[in-house]
Amino acid sequence: MMQVSGKVVKLFVSQLGSSERLEQEQLFLDAKGIVSDKFYDKDMDRSILITAIDSYQLAEENGIAMRYGLLGENILIDFNPYALAPGTQLQIGETVLIEISQPCTICNHLSVVDKKLPKLLKEDRGIFAKTIHPGTIASGDPITILHA
Repeated sequence: MMQVSGKVVKLFVSQLGSSERLEQEQLFLDAKGIVSDKFYDKDMDRSILITAIDSYQLAEENGIAMRYGLLGENILIDFNPYALAPGTQLQIGETVLIEISQPCTICNHLSVVDKKLPKLLKEDRGIFAKTIHPGTIASGDPITILHA
């Protein structure tokens, strides 16, 4: 029996020509990534960035307050998936299936927010995933970890 591990808290897309993330009610994922995101149809293994609320809490505990979306995530979730191995699949909602592809390496652009941030979140910024089964996801959708 599959057990729900958590849920989608917020969803974001990146726009061409902007570093700002726009919050969305829903995202449509297909084999090329997140439709309408500036990274769509680029690198399939890095097409979806998942970040846990834990990352924002860790920053806040170290005196760095940030609004959601600032870490560059597409999907903000309420549990920590960072220890999941590449190949692990996550079902989101009824139909969407994504697969963990690699950990997210820290970007130095985060030092613009706070110079301590890249080092602080070195292992805790997020994980990349790719779409296995397309569909639409929404804030509040349940997430179930399926083993690879």
